[in-house]
Amino acid sequence: MESLKIVAMSVMAAIFYGVVHDQITIRICPEYFTVFHPHLIDTHSLILLAAAWGVVATWWVGLPIGVLLAASARIGRRCRLSVSDVMPFILGLLAFMACCAFASGVAGFYRGSVPPEMISLLPSASTQRFAADWWAHMASYAAGIFGGLLTCGLVVARRLVGRESPAVTIAS
Repeated sequence: MESLKIVAMSVMAAIFYGVVHDQITIRICPEYFTVFHPHLIDTHSLILLAAAWGVVATWWVGLPIGVLLAASARIGRRCRLSVSDVMPFILGLLAFMACCAFASGVAGFYRGSVPPEMISLLPSASTQRFAADWWAHMASYAAGIFGGLLTCGLVVARRLVGRESPAVTIAS
């Protein structure tokens, strides 16, 4: 049951991050969602559009990372971690992703390029803002995937330095 809680928390954290991230980036460049992405829902509301994309674009990253985190935290006999033990690692990963997205978004705005196939579809005034969104989103995915794997390693390391669980301690 604890493993399922870890997976569920990972998926919910990924969705939360995606919705917040998309609420910010849709305000920087709405065309990132309205031109670059396929039509997802029938709405003129940027809030609803960003929320929908935040869910659709992130749950699938949170699921495998959650499964790996649950395995890292629970498989074996050594000091199994609960969802509350793993939560600081998840929050640290989200903070890392946000920092990477922010730094990459700024870099994208000032130095980034737009995929060539998009240039003709965008108003020239939004090219820099589109680059900021593009770079921020790509950084979030990269940081989420690679940072998620690193987080699993940190969870395993935490278990290795932890105490043996009482169920497997041999009495002297």
